[in-house]
Amino acid sequence: MSEEIKKYDFREGLSVEFEIVSMKHLYTTKRDILINPHRAGFYHILWFFKGQTTHLVDFNPIEIKPNTILFLNKNTVHHFSTEGNFDGYVILFTDNFFCKTVQDTKFLHSTILYNDLLSVSRIQLKEQVQIFREVFQLMSEEFESDNDMFQADILRNLLHSFLLFSERERRKQDFTEIKKDSNFEIVMRFRDLLEAEFRNQKQANSFAQDLAITLNLLNQATIKAMGKTPKEMIDDRVMLEAKRLLVYTNRSVKNIGFELGFDEPTNFIKYFRRNSGLTPMEFRNKFLSF
Repeated sequence: MSEEIKKYDFREGLSVEFEIVSMKHLYTTKRDILINPHRAGFYHILWFFKGQTTHLVDFNPIEIKPNTILFLNKNTVHHFSTEGNFDGYVILFTDNFFCKTVQDTKFLHSTILYNDLLSVSRIQLKEQVQIFREVFQLMSEEFESDNDMFQADILRNLLHSFLLFSERERRKQDFTEIKKDSNFEIVMRFRDLLEAEFRNQKQANSFAQDLAITLNLLNQATIKAMGKTPKEMIDDRVMLEAKRLLVYTNRSVKNIGFELGFDEPTNFIKYFRRNSGLTPMEFRNKFLSF
C-alpha cells in the first residue's frame, strides 16, 4: 500500500475526453491499476458482457452477472477482481466532454445514474439488451472513425441517449425514488458542499449558513428526502473517507485524523469508535484480515 489512494486523470492525447475500452485490453495493459483500489476524476460506465464477478465499490460488493451495467461517479473508490474471468467494455467521459449547455450540466448532475443518494446505480439487461447494443455499436463506430467537426457532438448525443435508456431501465429495477421537490434540491446542494468541505467543517449549522438557509430548513430537507439528519450525512461522508484511508493506504491513524480535520488523534479515535463501534486500528485490521 502507498500513502495515497491512486487517482487518475483522463488519458491525454485523445481528440475528445471520451473513450471506449475493452475490459480484456485493460487487463492486458493496466491490470495492476484495475485490481487495486483507485479513483478517477471522470465518469465510468462498466458494461459486463459476459462472466460473473464481484466489483468492490467503496466497500460495497456488487455482484456482476452477464449484461450488468454499472455507473460510477467521479472520485468513487473501486477495484476489479484479481481474476479477469469476464469481458465487456468501459465507457469513460468527463464533465468537459458532456456538459456543453446548462441543460447538459443539469442532467448529468441530477441523473439517478450518478446521483442516487441511496445506492450504487446498476442495471441488469434482459429483453432490452438489443437497443443498448445498437446505441453502443453506434458510439463505438463513431469513436473509431476519423475525427471531424461532427464527431464530438454525435458522440455526446449518442452517450446522452444511452444514459436516458439506462435511467429509464434503472427506474424499473429495484429503485427507490426520492421525490424531486424543494427538499431534494436543498439536499443536492448540501451534498455538493459537503463533498467539498467535509474535511474542514463538521457542524450542520455551518453548512446551513453557507447554503443561506436555516438549520431547521436543512434538517427538514435531509430528513424528508433521505431519512437522515444533516449531522448523520456529515458523519457518513467523513467515515467513508476515513475507512478508505485506513484500508487502502498505509498512513497512520494520527495522519488520517489530521487529514480529516481533527486537531487531536484522540478526537478522531473517539469519533470513529462512536460511529462504527470500532477503533480505527480495529477496523483496519478487521478489514485487512478478510
